[in-house]
This record gives sequence, C-alpha cells and structure tokens, in this order.
Amino acid sequence: MKLSVKEIAVFGMLGALMYASKIALEFLPNVHLLGVFTISMTVVYRRKALYPIYLFVFLLGLFSGFAVWWIPHLYLWTVLWGAAMLLPKNIPDQWKPMVYMCLCAAHGFLYGTLYAPSQALFFGLNFEGTIAWIIAGLPWDMVHGISNFFCGILICPLIAVLKRSEKQEQ
Repeated sequence: MKLSVKEIAVFGMLGALMYASKIALEFLPNVHLLGVFTISMTVVYRRKALYPIYLFVFLLGLFSGFAVWWIPHLYLWTVLWGAAMLLPKNIPDQWKPMVYMCLCAAHGFLYGTLYAPSQALFFGLNFEGTIAWIIAGLPWDMVHGISNFFCGILICPLIAVLKRSEKQEQ
C-alpha cells in the first residue's frame, strides 16, 4: 500500500489525535474515544486505517514505556479494526449509528478478555488464573463497554467529516 504525502500527513494527525484524546480523558478510567476513531477510520480508509492505529500504539509505548502492559495493544486495536472491516458496506443509513455503537461497546466489554491471553503468557497464569483475572476485571469492562456505547454516537459524524475531507482534496 503506497501512501501519498497527503495520506501520510492525515494519518499522522489522526494517530496523534487518538493519542491526545486518550491522554485528555485519562481522568475517567476506561472512558476514551479510541474505539470511535478506530471504527470511523476503518469505515473510511479500510486497510489504510492500520497506519494511524499503529501510530497511536507506537506513541502509547513511546510516551508511556514499551513494557509488558503495552504488548497487547499490538493486537487489541487490530481486533476492532478487523471486526469493523467485516461489517457490510451497505448498512442502511438508519441502522449505521446503532451498529457502530454496538460494535464499539462490544470491544469495550471484551477488552479484558482480549487482554487476558497476554497476561496468561507473561505471568504464567493457568486457565483458572486467567478466568479469575478476567472476572476481576469485569467491573472495568462494564464501564468500558457502556462508555464506548455512548461515545460511539460520535462515529457517524466523524465518518462524515473524514469523507468530506477526502472529497475536498480530490
């Protein structure tokens, strides 16, 4: 996938915006716009959405430390990107907000479960230990999923802005 100069600039700004939005909302545990950005960029840019997503992941490691906690981020956002890629392109307009909001919420609810395999691998957890780790994190996953659902209302407006930006440059 060859990128134009414009795409490099846009993807750089989107990746940095993802990181800045996470930092700006850190005072609210498990509330952020990362799912909103991931789904919106995937709908608009498809495979190329991986560039700003992984720029965000890189920035997260760069500024917070490339440690064991960071490793799952190499696949956590790819799971959401992949799920968004699997959505049909011809979803009826009246259904799009709810479909996107539910996908965003599902990722939040499953975040701890998706994170668990790396925890098990790095900390030697057996199956029971992994399940216990998942169960211990369920309250935070509930906050994550519910907040992702409500933040997801921003997905369609962000898609519209990104598409309009694309059309203006052509």
